[in-house]
Amino acid sequence: MITPVLDAALGVPLYEQLYRQIRRDIESGTLPAGEKLPSKRALSAHLKVSVVTVEGAYGQLLAEGYLRSEPKRGFFVADLAPAAQAAPVPRRAEEAPAAPAAAPRYDFATNAVDAARFPFATWAKLMRQVLTREDSGLLSAIHPQGVPALRAAIVDYLRAFRGIDAHPDQVVVGAGSEYLTGILFQLLGREGGYAVEDPGYRKFSRILSRQGALICPIPLDEQGMRVDALTWSGARVAHVTPSHHFPLGTVMPVPRRRELLAWAGAQEGRYIIEDDYDSEFRFSGRPIPALQSLDAGERVVYLNTFAKSLAPSLRIGYMVLPPHLAERYRREFLLYSSTVPSFEQYTLARFLEDGHFERHIARMRVEYRDRKAALTACVKELGLPARLSGADAGLHMLLTLENGMGEAELVERAAAEGVAVYPLSACWLTPPPEALPPTLIMGYARLEAGDIRRAFEGLKAAWGSR
Repeated sequence: MITPVLDAALGVPLYEQLYRQIRRDIESGTLPAGEKLPSKRALSAHLKVSVVTVEGAYGQLLAEGYLRSEPKRGFFVADLAPAAQAAPVPRRAEEAPAAPAAAPRYDFATNAVDAARFPFATWAKLMRQVLTREDSGLLSAIHPQGVPALRAAIVDYLRAFRGIDAHPDQVVVGAGSEYLTGILFQLLGREGGYAVEDPGYRKFSRILSRQGALICPIPLDEQGMRVDALTWSGARVAHVTPSHHFPLGTVMPVPRRRELLAWAGAQEGRYIIEDDYDSEFRFSGRPIPALQSLDAGERVVYLNTFAKSLAPSLRIGYMVLPPHLAERYRREFLLYSSTVPSFEQYTLARFLEDGHFERHIARMRVEYRDRKAALTACVKELGLPARLSGADAGLHMLLTLENGMGEAELVERAAAEGVAVYPLSACWLTPPPEALPPTLIMGYARLEAGDIRRAFEGLKAAWGSR
């Protein structure tokens, strides 16, 4: 049993001390590749610390590649040596290179929308207007935070539909959430840990860990991120998806939101990053007001993009900073040029101002509701031993299978039928609970209702027998 020495008097979170000591032992070879580490509960009992402390350390080591996890087996030290490069196999001149893997006929990915429904005619009309009215101004340098017209349009939209009362000076427009996340990390600093939902959107934690952030996975309950575990972790910044958790679909209730805000306000320098990635698509009742709308202490950074609502290829995202952070951004970060061309910014501004965005969302909400209904009907009518969850909002649902197959087998058999599905276990930073049944994330935005039915006929054939 490893026995790192932890000292609460050092002023460094215990999980960070544990992470650093295990990492040092791995790098020095004291813990060799393949070595099995104690379970979280065993190590927490041995060191007399909370399980959350061990989870935080293990999660960071997983994110950085020092550990690997195996379902139902535990944590193992990863092999840090570079992989040996195999010698090329000689090939006769007449031999053709191997063909790339065929794309699936039906893809239930969550990172796409129905591009065919994009309002091309309206967008083209607005582009012509921008060319005429803005003229040579399109070639001039623009404000690093984004053109004023777009920032003002975003603020008006957020006030009307998300309950956020902000000023255009608080808005920063950038080329997608990845770029904005990097700016946020510089703005908020690396001190302390960054708490992330576990399971959750792993791309966010990967981006931050590559910039040197200490990642702390926080477990969830039926209301979202557990604030007691967040407090124990010692993290200073928390990233959450309160309006529609990815991938579980949980909608964080107001009491938990207030509890989260109380955590942020209890200590100077704590912040919450609210990722509102698909809040426009709620199918029962009105959209849930943003967490930022409840923030009276300037602790919430609101982050969103137009990837789900319009198209991922637009590469336009934005964040709304608390006033004091916005002021600091203008003092220290205006050296960065805007990463979104002014032409696209002016066109999107007019799209918002003229009500086209609101009408597009209304149309797509009806379309996606029909696709969700088609997916639900397929599971029921085809007699699959499965159940769906997370259907109230967003553009994906969870499909839990009860046919004796594991996630890997389900994915492999589906692929053989030309259907791409995605395992829930890929969203965990720590090993999933052993009792968790095999579950798949089914994004339905890119598939027509008829395609969904044809895909499920293939899935029934794939999953019908072992």
